[in-house]
Amino acid sequence: MRRTRVKLCGITRAEDGVAAAAAGVDAIGLVFYPPSARFVTTDQAAEILAALPPLVTTVGLFVGADPQQVRAVLAALPLDILQFHGSESAAYCESFGRPYIKAVAMADTDDVLAYSRQHPAARALLLDSHGGGRIGGTGERFDWQRIPPQLDKPVILAGGLNPDNVTAAIRQVRPYAVDVSSGVEVTKGIKDNRRVNAFMCSVTGLHNDATNA
Repeated sequence: MRRTRVKLCGITRAEDGVAAAAAGVDAIGLVFYPPSARFVTTDQAAEILAALPPLVTTVGLFVGADPQQVRAVLAALPLDILQFHGSESAAYCESFGRPYIKAVAMADTDDVLAYSRQHPAARALLLDSHGGGRIGGTGERFDWQRIPPQLDKPVILAGGLNPDNVTAAIRQVRPYAVDVSSGVEVTKGIKDNRRVNAFMCSVTGLHNDATNA
């Protein structure tokens, strides 16, 4: 069976990125949204990226950013995927010539299928509990039963995940990937390596149980 992929978002320190990779995290997220407590500058992000081992996917998160800001970040950093958390149009998201993930604010919508139709080129939909002006990392979860079963894109599940509930989340939703931030932090932007490892053990343990069944 395929293991559910894991993205650790809101990395602000090189040592946290290195520890995440050592724990088996598949992707890290860098937040380029200045109001966020997890915001990083391009210089900070460059330091994090330089410290990462190979084969770790790097994701840049933007919220309603001016296109020039996105292009400036892309010119400075070798990001693999873009993640858009605002009300960005498909034309905007596709204009940067990079694979992208579209976040869906589950607090603001009941029509996830509409997001899929509006963003046909999105590689995945990231379903998060954010909304009402918040961009995520709140530690709150949404009702997973609201996810329509007929989605035609991979689902990345976010919102309130932690080492204690990620197993139940994967069993119920069966997402392509899970995304965690505040659920493994000491404080905003500072990751707790023990909780990161516990989170990964919950994910990989579920996979191993299914494989051995």
